[in-house]
Amino acid sequence: MIVAEQKPIQEIIEEIRGDHSVLILGCNECVTVCEAGGKKEVAVLASALRMHFMQQGEQKQIEERTLERQCDQEYLEELRDDIDRYDSVLSLACGAGIQFTAEKYHATPVYPGVNTKFIGVTEERGYWTERCQACGQCVLAQTGGICPVSRCAKRLFNGPCGGSTQGKCEINPELDCAWQLIIDRLKSLNQLEAYEVLAPIKDWSTDRDGGPRNVVREDVES
Repeated sequence: MIVAEQKPIQEIIEEIRGDHSVLILGCNECVTVCEAGGKKEVAVLASALRMHFMQQGEQKQIEERTLERQCDQEYLEELRDDIDRYDSVLSLACGAGIQFTAEKYHATPVYPGVNTKFIGVTEERGYWTERCQACGQCVLAQTGGICPVSRCAKRLFNGPCGGSTQGKCEINPELDCAWQLIIDRLKSLNQLEAYEVLAPIKDWSTDRDGGPRNVVREDVES
């Protein structure tokens, strides 16, 4: 899932300070799971903003709404009849949802209420870790299901490096060495022979470096 965290309240206040009517727009997907932008977080943030502006003697209309997804045309269309009522939208979706909302309703400012961090997993409540950088060419079949792009601090495809010590990363000794994890995993799968095969130079053209990417499925009807 995409992991995000809510922006500092003071930064959000500055974003919407000049607007009289603001819609705080949550998302029921990833940001709900990581407790950054779901219905509960929308309500808490709206309450905090109302209290702040009331204490400042400023009149603001702050309303709340949560869509199933903000990265989907179908659900964004639900705002069609109401969007013109607001001076701005404060979106608690990930960066993709924020941009898609802004593209669809380009006459209304859409501000980010969260910082999008990474694609990751929930280790336990309140603790999320990165697992994928969406590089576009997955090598997990060769590395025991452990990603060297996101897990190795040096993004090595033939590791470990000479600086890892006792299974820990040279750059951050608190981190497990990704390649030690890969070796241990391949051993447990009886696939250690895969480690002996040198990985070819990665085709980074599938990564972000070539500009915005897209996926087209001709077998899916529009």
